Amino acid sequence: MTTTFRTRTAAAALAGARTVLAGCSGGSTTATQTSTAPSTTPASSAAAQPAVTRVELRFAGGSVVGGVGRRAVPLGGTVDLAVSSDVADEVHLHGYDKKVDVPAGGSATVSFVANVSGVFEVELHGVDKLLTRLEVR
Repeated sequence: MTTTFRTRTAAAALAGARTVLAGCSGGSTTATQTSTAPSTTPASSAAAQPAVTRVELRFAGGSVVGGVGRRAVPLGGTVDLAVSSDVADEVHLHGYDKKVDVPAGGSATVSFVANVSGVFEVELHGVDKLLTRLEVR
């Protein structure tokens, strides 16, 4: 073997080693970027979730304390509709067809996602009394 042949063989081997090492280092950079991206995504989506809107209603002495009125809730948000009553009855949210029994002297809560816009009545079925109108917008 000649010196020129050995030099060229060594140069080719060195170039091949550089290519392999460059390929390995490029792969680890991509893996690092991939592993950090998911950790930021949940934090931003958690912050974008809407808060729960709580609507409290009280029925006593045959009428709604504070009057019937209309309560606005955001479209797409979660609503907790809490009703307390001095009579046992069924609370019914029309349009969403949500029902819950409220005991005499107690309270009950209906939770739902306000995904349909409009005005919906909330009533006590047994005594046939309107508690409020929910306006989803």
